[in-house]
Amino acid sequence: MTGADKVFAGGMPAIYEKLFVPMIFEPYAQEMAGRVAMSQPRDVLEIAAGTGVLTRAMAARLGRDVLIVATDLNQPMLDLAIAGQGADDRVTWKQADGLALPFGNQGFDAVVCQFGVMFFPDRIAGYREARRVLRPAGRYLFSVWDVIQSNAFVLNVTQTLRDLFPDDPPRFMERTPHGYHDIPAITADVRAAGFSSVQIETVDCVSHARSALDAATAYCQGNPLAVEIEARAPGKLQDVTETVAAGLRRQFGDGAIEGPIRAHIVTAMP
Repeated sequence: MTGADKVFAGGMPAIYEKLFVPMIFEPYAQEMAGRVAMSQPRDVLEIAAGTGVLTRAMAARLGRDVLIVATDLNQPMLDLAIAGQGADDRVTWKQADGLALPFGNQGFDAVVCQFGVMFFPDRIAGYREARRVLRPAGRYLFSVWDVIQSNAFVLNVTQTLRDLFPDDPPRFMERTPHGYHDIPAITADVRAAGFSSVQIETVDCVSHARSALDAATAYCQGNPLAVEIEARAPGKLQDVTETVAAGLRRQFGDGAIEGPIRAHIVTAMP
């Protein structure tokens, strides 16, 4: 991962929320929120909350007396999350680094992180922080994407970009969002951070987009892949997006499209 992989700025957050969230993040937010609710926590810390899709799902599932602290490194993402959540006195928003959480020891019944740990420059350090702020009987839940080959839309996008830039294809998706998928390696990292119990379940869902262009716009303009495309084709981001949309259309058809997505959900206990 590079430093630029963590930067969601400019128009990225709005595109991310409008197109990416319903396409690939919403199904897993519902899955994660259900798992959090089953443990009946009194308070929850969310790391890398992004634009708040999991925060909203948890708020809908958890009782009125459950407190949620939602954090993210990127303030522009949090700003959209705050606007999307609306008034809810159970939810506190805070800009924070997952590797240096500004909270005391053993302060939460649950810590959750949806598709964020792949961006940690030191994952074991991040897991240690999660363990530090967990109560002894608490649970740490996080999710990571499986390999690109198990996620149909992003595989198609990646192949099209390889054809467009054969000498130097953009690798953000392979390197970061889909770069941390090996179950034994994840298990070893979590245990190295001091967790005694680690369970990993692979969960399949279906990704939906209103059109191939919506999906292409999400992938090409709603995350740091946009920076890599612009570096290779200055001023042609929309042209590249439309070429990617054509590739998606060839495989998935016109109109609304859908394809399989796969992720791992990790549950760890101190």
